[in-house]
Amino acid sequence: MSTSCGIYCILFVALNCQQVAGSLKQIDAGLGMVVGVNNNYNIYILFGGNWVQLPGALKHVTVGPAGLWGVNSGNQIYKMVNGNWVLVSGLLQQIDAGGDEFVAGVNMNNNVYCMGRNGAMGITSNQSPAPWELLPGALKYYSCGPVSCWGVNSANQIFIMKSVTPTTCTGKKLWQNIPGSLTMIEVSVDGRVYGVNGQGNVYRRDGITASNPAGTVWTQMMISGACQHVSYDLGQLWVIKNGGSIWTCS
Repeated sequence: MSTSCGIYCILFVALNCQQVAGSLKQIDAGLGMVVGVNNNYNIYILFGGNWVQLPGALKHVTVGPAGLWGVNSGNQIYKMVNGNWVLVSGLLQQIDAGGDEFVAGVNMNNNVYCMGRNGAMGITSNQSPAPWELLPGALKYYSCGPVSCWGVNSANQIFIMKSVTPTTCTGKKLWQNIPGSLTMIEVSVDGRVYGVNGQGNVYRRDGITASNPAGTVWTQMMISGACQHVSYDLGQLWVIKNGGSIWTCS
């Protein structure tokens, strides 16, 4: 995937973007909530138009049907339970809670894991079992929606795992390679797919349907400046540009 999209992208969409106060390195939106972390590992949630700092320190945070989760600089996993962070057994460097009450992520060795609904929703204390399931392959970033999960590997190749369900988060355990190149990718709660490539360009996967979850084409979102992270929820695309500035686009 190039800036001109090559044969993989046939559409360009100009977005109306507005800057939001604050600075973050990673952001995640789901179920009407927006959370993020900054370069100092401070955690924030958007409340009433203002960023409110949450306790703790994380390098990656995610919110969705499975709740509020995150990982710290030591790759330890946490879930927010009744206003407190609960330590979850296992190690991940990136985590996603956008599936239908299941969670997924990758560890520092690019191993891919997921946890079905019963396990994810059953974590209520530090002693709760964490039945992580190992998937084949290797990815550096992994994100899930209601029926499919998308990821990118260390070579920025894009893959989709189909037929994921709340109780079968591993899907078919067969990866389909999707043409293009991205450094990160996010699947929204409603199944929309957005990503960023190595040049800081933002793309949306179009043509996604229940019968064709892999979609058909990439559409470039025309956003000024280089972007490093995106997340989508309820008609709003949240963008972190290089340098940490926060933007919301529609």
